[in-house]
Amino acid sequence: MDALDKHLLNLLQTDFPLEAEPFRAVAEKLGISEDEVLRRISSLKDEGVIRRIGAVLDSARLGFASRLCAARVPEERVPLFVGRVNVLPGVTHNYGRSHACNIWFTLIAPSEEELEGTIERLSEETGIENIMTFRAARTFKIDAKFLFDEPPPEEETPPAQDWEGRPSTPS
Repeated sequence: MDALDKHLLNLLQTDFPLEAEPFRAVAEKLGISEDEVLRRISSLKDEGVIRRIGAVLDSARLGFASRLCAARVPEERVPLFVGRVNVLPGVTHNYGRSHACNIWFTLIAPSEEELEGTIERLSEETGIENIMTFRAARTFKIDAKFLFDEPPPEEETPPAQDWEGRPSTPS
């Protein structure tokens, strides 16, 4: 990963443009072509650096229900349970812990009823009873960014151009 990749990652996390051609706008900020931005993003995805690009929405403000869930899963049934959890559309995180409750995940659903129904079906399908759910009492962390301090070297950043290839001027 070079300095330009790091600068690209900073832009994607902090200043993603909300417009019809966002990757073209990112390219203009970086002084490279849109194709180069897309190539770099694809490469960073292939390397596992980028998992996804998308909006982070406040599910509660949208009227959704969410819970932190915990389950005691016997070691021999972890693959089955984790596999079922991972395919649920409302799961945002799923991880193992060295604890009596060894599998923890977050689940978001359009309503309380759907959330409870999902937990009930998960329990029935896996045989894991008493999946505990916890409501958030307070939000401590609402955003995570992994920023890089290095700006791209000057020689890697050619001057920005407008859509016709002419040097662009700052407005």
